[in-house]
Amino acid sequence: MDLWHLKVFQKVIDHKGFSNASKVVNLTQPTISSHIKELENYYECRLVDRLGKQALPTKAGELLYDYAGKLLSLFEETETAMAEFLGKISGRLAIGGSTIPGNYILPQEIGHFLKKFEDVNISVIIGDTEQIINDIVDYRLELAIVGAKTELKQIKQKKLIEDEMSLVIPGNHKWAARDHVSIDMLFSEPFITREQGSGTLKSIQNSFAEIGKDVFSLNIIAQLGSTAAVIQGIKNNVGISIFSTRAIKEELAAGSLKALAIKGVDLKRNFYLTTHKNRTASPLCRAFINFLEEKFSG
Repeated sequence: MDLWHLKVFQKVIDHKGFSNASKVVNLTQPTISSHIKELENYYECRLVDRLGKQALPTKAGELLYDYAGKLLSLFEETETAMAEFLGKISGRLAIGGSTIPGNYILPQEIGHFLKKFEDVNISVIIGDTEQIINDIVDYRLELAIVGAKTELKQIKQKKLIEDEMSLVIPGNHKWAARDHVSIDMLFSEPFITREQGSGTLKSIQNSFAEIGKDVFSLNIIAQLGSTAAVIQGIKNNVGISIFSTRAIKEELAAGSLKALAIKGVDLKRNFYLTTHKNRTASPLCRAFINFLEEKFSG
């Protein structure tokens, strides 16, 4: 057993199948199967259940998957540390991002960073805030930018970017001629929320709580798992919603969507630089943190 076997195993679980994993690691399916079989022989237990076209971890596989992530992360950290010792920043860095930072902030900043450090490979893992923070707790990610604070003791967070959410409605909505509405007007309209665990939803809950209102008292017609899904719901007149206008710049310019303020409700929030309190950042991770802090310090 070696790290490559663990890497292959990790990809099989991540992509829920041997065929998908083979494309990612550029190996044939028989070779992938052989690597998994060697791991199972080594640990003397079944690690993967093949259910139709899907490959899912057994209980033993779930345990190995957790440790494989930590070992592979430590290996990548070692690689970047040695590169720094030799006078260059290189290696691979996996960054987590909740929906808005992951889709609308990190891609642009990564592009600028890679112009300075050409021997670097960066991947972005996008999920809701709760999921991304759990990945940091479990050592799957070194660094993330998320849209809500957490009470978890293992996590360290620092305010990085200020953002302001708005009420978003279709361009042909009856309120389209307005620039703001009252909070009470919202309770009569079909409303779309993000899923539990979303930083956007948590921020809305906090903003409503400050004025003694409960977001779940709204006429919630749908709960969707991404900002993109919410946007489509609004465009198709399912309901209205609240989120960052960073996600709809083109729609606002075209007039297909309209952003309104809610009178008396502070919809400002922060995006937080998030790391593990007990983990020493790799040189590459430190370089990217320094880059972000310099960019957004003003």
